Amino acid sequence: MNNSVSMLKPTASNPATKPELTDTLVASVNAKSAAVLALLRDASAELKAITFANSFGAEDMVLTDIILKNHVAIEIFSLDTGRLPVETYDLIAETEKHYSTKLNVYFPQAVTVEFYVKTNGINAFYESIELRKSCCHMRKVEPLQRALKGKDAWVTGMRAAQATTRTSLPVREFDEGNKLEKFNPLSDWTEQEVWAYIRMHEVPYNQLHDQFYPSIGCAPCTRAIAMGEDVRAGRWWWEDPLNKECGLHVKK
Repeated sequence: MNNSVSMLKPTASNPATKPELTDTLVASVNAKSAAVLALLRDASAELKAITFANSFGAEDMVLTDIILKNHVAIEIFSLDTGRLPVETYDLIAETEKHYSTKLNVYFPQAVTVEFYVKTNGINAFYESIELRKSCCHMRKVEPLQRALKGKDAWVTGMRAAQATTRTSLPVREFDEGNKLEKFNPLSDWTEQEVWAYIRMHEVPYNQLHDQFYPSIGCAPCTRAIAMGEDVRAGRWWWEDPLNKECGLHVKK
């Protein structure tokens, strides 16, 4: 197995990021956008401290646009794992400039990362599911726990169609692991609807999406996919699809 990510850039542009804006699609996006805004406004009125976990994927940029343009009282934060693609860092800067905002960014504990690397190696996550999940835990889960501390609820950009681990995804649920409410406003959105919203509203997005990266995480654990592959096929591609979660959204 070759664990390295190819440095060759696809010559074709990903057609999935440029859907035809038919009347039917536009109407569907407008209706679902209004429903998302209503949900978020109701949530912010009901619960005092709500935060949105923005990983800068296409779905998260849709929610960022809805929250910031409509001045919804929801904080936005992100997790910098220390191994993100340069395109993601570029998008963070572009987002702050585009919306005239500053995002809360959480980092992994340096001591923990140093110990992991010294003990296991810089790319040990390729060697076993246990080592990969340990890496995800220190770089994502532990910082997330700090970000959610003192909050009443959090918002995610997850969609039910993204993975076999997410097929039964409610719009609202109780997050037993973190002991707070969890909202998934885009649960019933299609990939086409996500991209239609981005095009309709000229939302900034990660340029890797145009290079056939539908799902983007840490650079070593993300690759481009072929046409027709599952949208999560490029994440931890060396593992069984049933195990392909980082721990942020796994039910206890």
